[in-house]
Amino acid sequence: MMCYSIPMQILWNDKEAADFGADPLALRVYTSRLLGCEPALVLHGGGNTSVKIHEKNLFGDSEHLLYVKGSGWDLATMEAKGFAPVRMDTLMRMANLERLTDADMVNVQRSAMTNPEAPAPSVEAILHAVIPFQFVDHTHADAVVAITNTPGGDGTIRKILGDKVLYIPYVMPGFVLARKVYELTRDADWKKYEGMVLLNHGIFSFADNARESYERMIRLVTKAEDFIKSKKVFDLPTAPAAQPKEDLRALAHLRREVSRKWGAPVVARLNNTPEALAYAGLPNIENLSCRGPLTPDHVIHTKRLPLVLSATASTAGMTAALATFESEYRAYFERNTTGDLKCLDPAPRWGVWPEHGVLAFGLHAKRADVVADIIRHTMKAQQWAEGMGGWVALPERDIFEVEYWELEQAKLKKGGGAPPLQGKIAIVTGAASGIGKACVEALRAQGAAVTALDINPEVTKMWKGADVLGLVCDVTNAKAIDAAIAQTVRRFGGIDIVVPNAGLFPQSKSIEAMDDDTWDRTINVNLTSQMYLLRACVPYLVLGIDPAIVAVASKNVPAPGPGAAAYSASKAGMTQLARVAALELGPKGVRVNMLHPHAVMDTGLWTAEVLEGRARNYNMTVEEYKRNNLLKVEVRSKDVADLVCAMAGPLFSKTTGAQVAVDGGSDRII
Repeated sequence: MMCYSIPMQILWNDKEAADFGADPLALRVYTSRLLGCEPALVLHGGGNTSVKIHEKNLFGDSEHLLYVKGSGWDLATMEAKGFAPVRMDTLMRMANLERLTDADMVNVQRSAMTNPEAPAPSVEAILHAVIPFQFVDHTHADAVVAITNTPGGDGTIRKILGDKVLYIPYVMPGFVLARKVYELTRDADWKKYEGMVLLNHGIFSFADNARESYERMIRLVTKAEDFIKSKKVFDLPTAPAAQPKEDLRALAHLRREVSRKWGAPVVARLNNTPEALAYAGLPNIENLSCRGPLTPDHVIHTKRLPLVLSATASTAGMTAALATFESEYRAYFERNTTGDLKCLDPAPRWGVWPEHGVLAFGLHAKRADVVADIIRHTMKAQQWAEGMGGWVALPERDIFEVEYWELEQAKLKKGGGAPPLQGKIAIVTGAASGIGKACVEALRAQGAAVTALDINPEVTKMWKGADVLGLVCDVTNAKAIDAAIAQTVRRFGGIDIVVPNAGLFPQSKSIEAMDDDTWDRTINVNLTSQMYLLRACVPYLVLGIDPAIVAVASKNVPAPGPGAAAYSASKAGMTQLARVAALELGPKGVRVNMLHPHAVMDTGLWTAEVLEGRARNYNMTVEEYKRNNLLKVEVRSKDVADLVCAMAGPLFSKTTGAQVAVDGGSDRII
């Protein structure tokens, strides 16, 4: 499915639609995806769609159902199972009520579902039911919201879209909005209308077939875009081609301070594109950016206002700016609270840093990306509105009501544990195979964002996701290491966990047979590269959140064997380097611990032929050889990775300088 960009185009494709079939729900899925793939219409779960269908139940009775987008689903990836089937008669009876809390509304909607395993219905399900058309589409189109967020925007949007559209003054989403629309349209001739604008919020389109409802949405939004183009403000300015200022240590400091305000580690995204730099450099940027969000729905992700820094802010200046942000946020809460609300954390969700760019913060990388996407569209809409008379957001009271909506407060009370390493930022070397690959997988599974370094080009293709960055890196090249560390900080905002794992096990040779190349190459990979890595990471680790280094050494450190002089000496040197690091970095809050794995046989070093040969030497089967330790267990890469995560996490928060074997028990060490 092809997605489109400005100017919007109708992308209905007869062949694609035929592939979905004639079933109304299937077509609802198709047009939902068409809408969802355009960020200028919906972002990250925003917007919703529905279809009304008559179905027979288990008893053969026909029921009129509203299939409405379920909570947590994104229109861009919509599937039939993402729609919640709710009985229309229940929804319409709720619309007739004069009062209903949103919490009660959610409970009643849930009880009226015909499939208890479906997701919770959208909070706008009643509104979709009230609109008497089979297909209903709702988006937060940038162009429409930008126009309504200007002085006289109500009148302007009416002139643009005409009398085939209903216009509803801003009302809090949920039951109050549904009830308001129901009251205003009770006697309306709906056949006269193609859409409905919710001022400062979004736009609806509707029809009795999927294609027409979708195409009406695109036509209406295109009219709004054409109006903005006519004002000569559609093409936004960009900053000059000169490189933006960069202060990665200041970025790491800011990310740490935001984490402290939040009460949890966060990922920080820095957008320093020409568009972001131009926005951050606007003469009135502090005033413009602090007028409020694009639409109230965004406040859940962005808070009402950003953190605004000066171009030359020192770390002390950043800390002071955050203190001011916190003070103003708490004052905003006190001005608007009813007294029975819990104040949310006082940390910003985004920030403006002139000459550097625009920042987005999130409890994990995906959440930071959501904020970054919303802010990209906010920057655009704000500048459009400025060119059309001025950006005017809703009053803070309206924004507060959405930010502290009872449904959002209920989510807070439910809580739910976060993964132990959520928001942490890790670097793993030797990450394309074996223990390193397992470490990347385990760290991500426990919530960390990870940069995976390896000389193997496949490292760039192995993982997908907002929380992972695969980089080709020769760890014996100090400049390559420095560049990889800088790229990590740019991508995630700092460094908390370092896993020096890259290693080389050369062919067995006695000391008298040792050639210079084997010795030098082994020392460079196993020892010198680790110094390069630590040297590059320490300036950021000391600014990290409970920072930790977990060095992957070897059983050969406490129990070397003949024929492995280069490997044993280099791993012993690596261990000694880590011990010195523990002494130096402990007073700065950085923990350094070491692991000594042995006989981890699911790595590339242990081919089937090597395993069979070693097993024969010991008169064992391969399975017996794998478990040739005191506990008679097989040690896998995942086992080592799990202990790496433990040592990087809170369980080892008061341990540094430790050396732990991961070998099933070796009598030579014990």
